[in-house]
Amino acid sequence: MMPTAIRPNRLAALLLAALCSSATALAADQPDAKATAPATHEDFLSADMDPSVDPRKDFFAYANGHWLATHPIPASESSWGIGDLVEEQIYASLRKINENANIGSKPAGTYKQKVGDFWMTAMDTAKAEELGVHPLDKELGRIDAVETPKDVFIEAFELLPLSVDVFFVGDVSQDEKNSDAMAVHFSQGGLGLPERDFYFNPEAGVARIREEYVAHIARTLELLGRKPEHAADDAKKVMEFETGLAKASRKLEDLRDPDKNYHPMTPDDFTAKYSPDIPWTDRMFSWNVHPDMVVVGQPEFFQQMDKLVQTTPMPVLRDYMRVHLVDTYAFSLSKAFDDEYFHFYGQVLHGQKEPRERWKRVLDTEGRSMGMVLGQVFVTNYFSPKAKQRYVALVEAIRTAYHDRIEKLDWMSPETKAKAEAKLAAVMPKVGYPDKWRDMSTLNIGSDSYCQNLLNAALWNFNYRMDKFGQPVDRSEWDMTPQTYNAYYNPSNNEIVLPAAIFTVPGVADADVDDAVAYGYVAAGTIGHEITHGFDDEGRKFDAHGNLADWWTADDAKKFEQHAQVMIDEFNAFEPIPSLHINGKASLGENIADYGGLLLGLDAFKKTEQYRKGEKIGGLTPIQRYFLGYAMGWMSQERQEVLREHLLSDVHAPAKWRVIGPLTNIPEFDEAFGIKPGDPMWRPEEQRVHIW
Repeated sequence: MMPTAIRPNRLAALLLAALCSSATALAADQPDAKATAPATHEDFLSADMDPSVDPRKDFFAYANGHWLATHPIPASESSWGIGDLVEEQIYASLRKINENANIGSKPAGTYKQKVGDFWMTAMDTAKAEELGVHPLDKELGRIDAVETPKDVFIEAFELLPLSVDVFFVGDVSQDEKNSDAMAVHFSQGGLGLPERDFYFNPEAGVARIREEYVAHIARTLELLGRKPEHAADDAKKVMEFETGLAKASRKLEDLRDPDKNYHPMTPDDFTAKYSPDIPWTDRMFSWNVHPDMVVVGQPEFFQQMDKLVQTTPMPVLRDYMRVHLVDTYAFSLSKAFDDEYFHFYGQVLHGQKEPRERWKRVLDTEGRSMGMVLGQVFVTNYFSPKAKQRYVALVEAIRTAYHDRIEKLDWMSPETKAKAEAKLAAVMPKVGYPDKWRDMSTLNIGSDSYCQNLLNAALWNFNYRMDKFGQPVDRSEWDMTPQTYNAYYNPSNNEIVLPAAIFTVPGVADADVDDAVAYGYVAAGTIGHEITHGFDDEGRKFDAHGNLADWWTADDAKKFEQHAQVMIDEFNAFEPIPSLHINGKASLGENIADYGGLLLGLDAFKKTEQYRKGEKIGGLTPIQRYFLGYAMGWMSQERQEVLREHLLSDVHAPAKWRVIGPLTNIPEFDEAFGIKPGDPMWRPEEQRVHIW
């Protein structure tokens, strides 16, 4: 299971208006949707709310409407929300770290030298323009020499360590059924569009993307020296090959079943049964791994991929690899390559009007390349021990709430409850930053070119993962840097990982955040969300030690699936773009996690002094502030282009529906805002989810 991104995380800076209670508009304790009384200093929620919207009709717009209306998406962005404000603050901090690294001496091999040279070389646009595509000459030369299917797969094994996604994906990670061992994994891949359904969906916007992608391939071939009259035809042939790969690929929702995507076999069997043209044992030797067994995610994909390579002309396969190589490193090459990449992946696919500032894009690639180097400086300067203590305590409050909720479940047997509680007790929280930092002293960063530094970093990171094979599993390791604005649950370690950046609250000191909001957007939207992933439709299949094992009784598993189907049906009905619905099955895990997180955060919040006192802040009761705090975490908007991509390729529902969807299943939400049968935000009891 891949780490799961969660909601943006930032509180509004200061207030503009408060909402008063009104018995005529809503129930006795409800904020008046039309009130405009001055805000109190303590209330940092009201500034972002739209009092003209009735919360019974559209709670997302009611909670976030003013902020969204007054913060249009910048031309350089495909979406914009409070999470972006967090990242703006992080960018400023990281830029300062990079610029300081170029002040004074930089002894060779030190972290200061690596950071300083990476930044200096990446920001040198004149040098990038002078070099053009030449930093990739070695790789392009190897592709030029490909003549046979065997050559194709030899080259694939050369490109994958450089983060070039061609044909398939290979990596080393924990064995799903033996979490104490590292295994070599192979799975489907090789697509230039975000997901396989982009190659087939008939919706007009998706059809246009396909046309633009072919044009992008053609222009990239022209930049590599192809004549325009030939490039257009050659691009269509590359698209035909990729469409064949897409047809052989499993759908997004089918990739979420860990049992059905786990096929251990010997390398010889893998070769004989599914890909006779790839001597897997020999090829893995080039990666310096020698496994007796590999885990194949989608065997039928490799069978069809092998046939496609056999029947596709070599010039087409060479063009396919050239385009994927150039697209991977285009932003580090000359302006012509950078502009072409942005035109398709920025403008066409994501709706951006102009590129982001180069320094921000450099920080993004630096984070992917050597983020742990920066992380050590980041947490020293920007994450206090006091803040860490608060969120460690919140983790335990959520764990206790989950234990109590499991105890009260009326659909789960005592046998399964005992195992669920054992798994919950074993969940390992990682908060803020690693206790042990990754040693990147052998990473070679120099001043030859921005592209060369990225190639070096990609290869170093790949070899770092390969070197784990045959070694004891290090359960203390982090897969995200502390400055990453994200969080995840790792089923193989049964852990939740909460980087320091996810707690950033620009404009509001941590001490000034009242418990109602903290429990709504941190305890519910982050901590509870991630813990619930251990018990969603995918995470529930892993045991307390992180092994893929069935610990449920057959009857309990059946009841879980029946309850989960209600949530699938709920989200399938949402239609953010005409003819494009949310994929309820693909997004089920995230939707269960949102719903579970809200329930857990609410249970934990009810034990706080603020909840017991019931005092209003800015005209809002504690329970109202809790739900508004959760909604504030999803205060964001996206362009139509990226919404379309989101619906077809992301296992997360769009932000608005991550608020509306789970909240309509919670009775306390109805009570807090006076929602009654017949209101748009009302969900009939027979359509409500009852899982955790």
